[in-house]
Amino acid sequence: MTLDQCLILGLLALLLCFFAWGRWRYDLVAMAGLLAGVLLGLVPAEEAFQGFGHPATVTVALVLILSRALAVSGAIDGLARLVQRGSRGVPTHVASLSGTAALLSGFMNNVGALALLLPVALQSSRKAGFMPGPVLMPLAFASILGGLVTLIGTPPNILVSSFRDDALGEGFAMFDFAPVGGAVMLVGVLYLVTIGWRLVPAGDNARGVAESFEIENYLSEVRIPKKSGAHGRTVAAMEEEAGDIDIQVVALIRRGRRYAVLPRHEPLQAVDVLTIEGTAEEIDRFVDKFDLEVAAGPGQAAKDLKSGDGAIMEAVVSPGARVEGRTVEQLRFGPRHGVTLLGLSRHGRPYRGRLRKFRLQVGDVLLLQGHAKDLPDVIAQLGCLPLAERALAVGRRSKGLWALGLFAAAVAAAALGVVPITIAFGLAALGVVLVGVLSPRELYQAIEWPVIVLLGALIPIGHAMDTSGATSLIATGLIDLTDGLPAWVLVTVLLVVTMTLSDVLNNAATAVVMAPIAVTVAQTLGVPPDGFLMAVALGASCAFLTPIGHQNNALIMGPGGYRFGDYWRVGLPLEALIVAVGVPMILWVWPVSGG
Repeated sequence: MTLDQCLILGLLALLLCFFAWGRWRYDLVAMAGLLAGVLLGLVPAEEAFQGFGHPATVTVALVLILSRALAVSGAIDGLARLVQRGSRGVPTHVASLSGTAALLSGFMNNVGALALLLPVALQSSRKAGFMPGPVLMPLAFASILGGLVTLIGTPPNILVSSFRDDALGEGFAMFDFAPVGGAVMLVGVLYLVTIGWRLVPAGDNARGVAESFEIENYLSEVRIPKKSGAHGRTVAAMEEEAGDIDIQVVALIRRGRRYAVLPRHEPLQAVDVLTIEGTAEEIDRFVDKFDLEVAAGPGQAAKDLKSGDGAIMEAVVSPGARVEGRTVEQLRFGPRHGVTLLGLSRHGRPYRGRLRKFRLQVGDVLLLQGHAKDLPDVIAQLGCLPLAERALAVGRRSKGLWALGLFAAAVAAAALGVVPITIAFGLAALGVVLVGVLSPRELYQAIEWPVIVLLGALIPIGHAMDTSGATSLIATGLIDLTDGLPAWVLVTVLLVVTMTLSDVLNNAATAVVMAPIAVTVAQTLGVPPDGFLMAVALGASCAFLTPIGHQNNALIMGPGGYRFGDYWRVGLPLEALIVAVGVPMILWVWPVSGG
């Protein structure tokens, strides 16, 4: 083993450890790894940032843009409404939602498909009278399975296609993934509809957001008399003087008028009534400190809070959101965003400690209050997903056909080979801006920049593995391990190893690491790489054992009230089923010989 091989393998192992640890954002870890590779002489400085212009990176960005255009234009909202009307019991809910998610995810970003259907699933479950837990996990898993069917369904497929292009001069076509991915998707969804949802743990941890906050039990209204120490002070000053008293002022009523947004820096008057949130003991301490008078108990306070022109909305923290990893105190919801944070829920359980020091994670559910017309925009600015059906932006309802038409034309042009996929999708992205579906600012907001940075940084590291001979070293080891065994064993090993990595790493990172190994294995054996690359594509996208394996798994953790260990109960049989179906399909559609 040469020095370069030792260095690149050591760097890769270090990156994988940091990815799995999850303490730092994966895009920052990847960029640090790229720069370390340059300093160590593994990646030429002039090639360090070529990954950002790689066709795979550009394609992923364009797919994200077109997915956002389909979502905001309402092009597929009618399908979501049809699903909601046709679902009654749990099995029909799971069947209709999972089937729709799988269908949508084949052609749009699967996070976008889940974001579209998540509010529908929550609200329809509430109306039907059952908890959302048994519905949300199958919904998320089905949205992942749907991405297996097409080239654009998931980033690993795009990346694997680019590695085939490097090896053979031509990538996979739009529907080359359909025979294997389609079979796995159909069997997987059938499992989720018949067996999978029954394995979701029942009980308090699966009760979801509908009953998670119970803020009505922690609200009271207090009046400010003239003698009160609060008279003439601002809300911000009162909360600062309150010190360790764990309460939050959430609303102000003045002469019968309720402010939709709490004026935190306006002097309070003797006629004012404050709505405060906290336990009974903390509320008593707050009342005593400022000589306040209790005006209404929890029941009336909760009723008043929901009146007027304000609104209350739930939102879930999504991966890469601006609020992820930051404390409530740092975010300053009121001064910066004009909303009040009423409550927080993690894993379906309300948080009753001090909100100011609470550090937000992916899957946390926020209960926000503000102007009804402003809340959806604020939630989008925060990078969160609303857990209620959104209203279409004014003027965009008529643009749904434009968005759908441009997207369909781009898919057809790429599938027929009229133009490369990057050009076809680039023209469609330009089109949705020109016709007014997205503004230029929204176009850039649609891109998940952490994913783009991850890909741009890891692709040169993947090439460094190849040029250093480290990839050949690993490939030779796999071949020696399965020497004398049938070809399907090597395909199975690649699939299982890739799937295992994807359960703890980002799926795109897994594909970048494993795809060169698959190509080198095929070249060493002197056989076409297609079967091995399909095994990598399938394994990289199938992460069902943990909430950190895929963004969609993390998104449903809070709304579904799941614990970390709940995923393997449904996911382990599903992954075993994927191996049982995927390997024979790969060998049938993409024959491998000589293994």
